[in-house]
Amino acid sequence: MDAQGRGRAEDIDPADQWVLNPSTGEYELRLAPSAPQSGVPRPRRATPAAAGARAGGASGRSATATPDTREIPEVVPGPRRRRGTPEEEPLPGRRGGRGRTKTKKSKGKRILVWTGGTLAFVLVGVSAAGYLYYQHLNNNITAIPTDGAGTGGFSKDRAINLLVIGTDKRTGKGNESYGDKESVGHADTTILLHVSKDRTNATAMSIPRDMIVDIPDCETTQEDGSKKTIGGSTGVRFNTSLGQDGRTPSCTMRTVTELTGIVPDHFMVADFNAVKTLSTAIGGVKVCLAKPIKDSKSKLDLSKGEHVIQGEQALSFLRTRYSVGFGSDLDRIKLQQQFLSSMIRQMKSEDTLTDPRKVIDLAEAATKALSVDDKIADIKKLASLGQEVGKVNTKNITFTTVPVVDNTDRATVLPMPGKAEQLFQTVREDVSLSDVKKKEKQKQAAKLKGKRADASEVRVNVYNGGAEAGSAQATLNWLQNDVGVTKSSQLGNAGKTLAKTTLEYDPDQADQARKLADLMGLSASALKPGEGNSETNSQGLPAMVLTLGEDFKGAGVKISGSSSAADLDVEKNTADKEKCAG
Repeated sequence: MDAQGRGRAEDIDPADQWVLNPSTGEYELRLAPSAPQSGVPRPRRATPAAAGARAGGASGRSATATPDTREIPEVVPGPRRRRGTPEEEPLPGRRGGRGRTKTKKSKGKRILVWTGGTLAFVLVGVSAAGYLYYQHLNNNITAIPTDGAGTGGFSKDRAINLLVIGTDKRTGKGNESYGDKESVGHADTTILLHVSKDRTNATAMSIPRDMIVDIPDCETTQEDGSKKTIGGSTGVRFNTSLGQDGRTPSCTMRTVTELTGIVPDHFMVADFNAVKTLSTAIGGVKVCLAKPIKDSKSKLDLSKGEHVIQGEQALSFLRTRYSVGFGSDLDRIKLQQQFLSSMIRQMKSEDTLTDPRKVIDLAEAATKALSVDDKIADIKKLASLGQEVGKVNTKNITFTTVPVVDNTDRATVLPMPGKAEQLFQTVREDVSLSDVKKKEKQKQAAKLKGKRADASEVRVNVYNGGAEAGSAQATLNWLQNDVGVTKSSQLGNAGKTLAKTTLEYDPDQADQARKLADLMGLSASALKPGEGNSETNSQGLPAMVLTLGEDFKGAGVKISGSSSAADLDVEKNTADKEKCAG
């Protein structure tokens, strides 16, 4: 029965308060206002639960009893009914109704929940009913200052970069048993989510916690409100960008910018409890194992095959590392990405999107579980962000990890030269790692269509026209030693500074130009045909002129992200694929 039938407003079950709005064709949540509102009519129809109570005669109390004066969340009033117009159609199954009313389910309204490793990431983007708890949900949110480390906020007309940080801080009931109960909470699991400007694709890039990076100086706001500038560190683990020496999430933000050249718009932080509460709120997440896992450290014990996990078991799954692969954090990242992909598929399914109770439970769990930056600590802003992310099809959400190589002590890793920067550049240039921009790639390739010379036949002189000092020599070494362009020379600095790298060539050198463009990732706009250059190489033969501009990022790093994405040598998995881990 409804709240009036109980006589207790605090016993309201949100899932029982949904009624049909004939103006929109959607169900909306209606609660009794905390006090009479001047000029605003009360909803004319009772809730589904109240109708059921009357039909069964359970309580015998009037559904129009005096409103409870206890304070409850303010609601959005229903639409006025003009005099002479028919009343709302009854909900399906209501006795005394004039038939069943079909409703439209909005495909554009989305809730997207991601939980992985020791992180939980929730974006709430629902219909008007999601805003009825506005003040209540806002009170659940914990805000942390950005300290000027972000862009100041996402925008609907540009790409979005969201930093998701999972901390290993053992706060919350039952988490001290995991050991290291005094942990200050490091950046144990970190994902940089990039959503393209046109919302057709997204890249979720995992940053290994044991990767050696440089942490810049960062101004922070401490828990007591005081300001403190924390000195940077050189050659330390990435996870120390949070917690260590009093560093806050804004320091992790600055470290990501230092590493990738990407300035995040926002950050979200989750602890162990976030994993447990969110996985439980959605009724568990399906995972698949290629072999059994029994890990005494994480306390996970699962047989081969499919399982639905939640709560403590979900946290154990996402903390497991010693019983998969080589027992490294990189193997654990693979489990996390599988879990995230499964959760995204589940959250975008009709079973979730059309279940009012799940919507409410998730909104409650999400706002309580996550700490967010102060620029987005508002349920309306979170909902708007969720709607933007929710536009991306799961087949175009790509998970990847920063390419790394072992460090000398083997307990840490380093960004892989060339490949890591190539991935960062691809994300910076808003290039999809999926096939969503296949037509654009084909159009770009058409401009370079034609015969390619062998690498050994390519003759080119290399100049530095704005790149870092030593770039021309480094490129020459790469051309001659790594890709077989042996007929190449470097002739020092160019006579001018260029913003973009260019390749000048005579018409009869077109096949050589196409080959070099493939090797270096040069776009069609970088090729300058018919310039009539008369240069020769060290053998006295005509040679093309390659001038490295300010956009040059390093020998072997593709110049144009758009031409390099298809050949990007990193592990990639899209969220629509079901895979068995292990």
